Amino acid sequence: MRLLATITVVLVTVSGCGLFKSEPGAPEITNEFLAKLASGDVQGAAGLTDNPNDAKETLEKFRGALKPEGLSSKVDQIRKNGDTASEASVSLDWDLGKNRHWTYPTKFDVRQEGDTWKVHWASSVAHPKLAPQQSIAVTELKPDPAPVLDRDGTPLLAPERVVSVLLVAKEAGDVPAVAKALADALNPLDKAITQQTITEGVGKTPDGQAYQVAALRDPDYQVVKPKIYELPGVRFSSQTSLLAPTRTFGSQVLPAVRKLVENDIAGQAGFRIATVDAQGTEVDELTSKAPEPAKAVNIALSRAIQAAAEDAVEPMTQPTVLVAIQPSTGDILAVAQNDLADAQGAISLTGRFPPGSTMKAVTALAAIGSGKVTAETPLPCPGKTTIDGRRIVPNSSEFDKGTIPLRSAFAFSCNTTFAQLAVDMPADLLTNSALSLGLGVDFDVAGLTTITGSVPPATDVVERAEDAFGQGKVLASPFGMALVSASIAKGSMPVPQLVRGKETKADKQPTPPTAAVLDPVRQMMREVVDYGTAPQLKPYGDVRGKTGTAQFGDGVHSHGWFMGYRGDLAFATLVLSGETSTPAVDVAARFLKAVP
Repeated sequence: MRLLATITVVLVTVSGCGLFKSEPGAPEITNEFLAKLASGDVQGAAGLTDNPNDAKETLEKFRGALKPEGLSSKVDQIRKNGDTASEASVSLDWDLGKNRHWTYPTKFDVRQEGDTWKVHWASSVAHPKLAPQQSIAVTELKPDPAPVLDRDGTPLLAPERVVSVLLVAKEAGDVPAVAKALADALNPLDKAITQQTITEGVGKTPDGQAYQVAALRDPDYQVVKPKIYELPGVRFSSQTSLLAPTRTFGSQVLPAVRKLVENDIAGQAGFRIATVDAQGTEVDELTSKAPEPAKAVNIALSRAIQAAAEDAVEPMTQPTVLVAIQPSTGDILAVAQNDLADAQGAISLTGRFPPGSTMKAVTALAAIGSGKVTAETPLPCPGKTTIDGRRIVPNSSEFDKGTIPLRSAFAFSCNTTFAQLAVDMPADLLTNSALSLGLGVDFDVAGLTTITGSVPPATDVVERAEDAFGQGKVLASPFGMALVSASIAKGSMPVPQLVRGKETKADKQPTPPTAAVLDPVRQMMREVVDYGTAPQLKPYGDVRGKTGTAQFGDGVHSHGWFMGYRGDLAFATLVLSGETSTPAVDVAARFLKAVP
């Protein structure tokens, strides 16, 4: 605790007005009393009064209520009242912390008793309006937290009244019966609340303490209030909290954002100080300072796009995610996971999965950039091929397209074509091509933990061939593949952004591909929709992308991918154990249909 005592004595002599320099003793005792009070030595200060017991009790309560960080005092004047008494006029400035101060004048008598001067004690020494048998009460006035707004100024986190439903076992009587009544009322709002969870929770709560059964938004509380308000042992408390539109909205982003900006949105608390009687009833307000709300915080997320993404993944019966990024700015527009995906953690941002044939966009970029092929180069697309005499690579269901242009092999997703393209590539060509699109870059995004993925150099021919169609040792997150798509759309890697004013740091800024290399890849991604593996997306505008099916584990099951962009909206979808890319494309279709 910082303790501050600043004491200034102003002595004035005015002829005919009774003002003069006080006799020795009064100024010294005044200064010493104030210094001890400022230092927190209540007993020492009380010992300088003519009623130490009452002074100590009052001053302890006074300081205990204020909990000051410091006290500055100024002696304005000391006026003599006869030969053995003087009146001290002082100003007190209590430092209450957080730039809050309470300043006021007060007066007290200093009297001589024999050879000793004492402060004549009265409650008004502490404050002129403090009467005997009174104390003070300090109430902190907290402002509502400032909202967190999306890119368009729409609230994503807004202050709402939250009512806590509490159960005190010793007041409930028949706890199982009360628990059942609570569960019947609350389970429709939260399926996790059951009679069993309530009774178990109460059983683990120390005697006499309340177990929190639920925290309800006020509208939900009003619905169930008639059913639970009169239950024995049930209590309620309320507070204002910053909440998302629904319990699960933006579940992988907004809780982290709330934690990151909690100091920015808290605002400056005010306070109110009042005198109270012995029963604690307020008598008189002494001072107050209104709270000062903070300014709203803006983030890159779009509430409309986030809602569209969540609606797109919600119907899926497998863990499903979708990440959307704005290519021109790097703004993270949406991060959506269904409940099954949430159960596995933040897989949209940090999960590492084989990207399957979405990796062919990187391989095509590398192949065309090498100068050895163009989009029109005729290449074989057999049903299966053997790499280095060791590894048989098949197409899906071993489809055979004969010899076709590279762009068609991309649209039909010929594994055999892209595996053979990689055979003659340098070990690090795929690594560098992926890096140019952001895959392998490490970002420090304020409020989020992200992993893009990894494409290690492959000296082994078979491994390089497998990497070329997204198997092998290549790994990517949905965030990483959304970034790849955004980089293709923009022409260079955008740096992902989330919270305005808190810039993202990247461990490297890769050299972007040339337009001469990117333009054919963009057109090939369009042909995937025009006549390739994602025709479901044709009704939704100029959509460009790449599907992917990626085996995992023992190779029996596969994840389904789609990554692509439309205009200034890039995204990636992943359906775990989707078996084919079709479910991921269907998610993309629902998303694009709903995006404004």
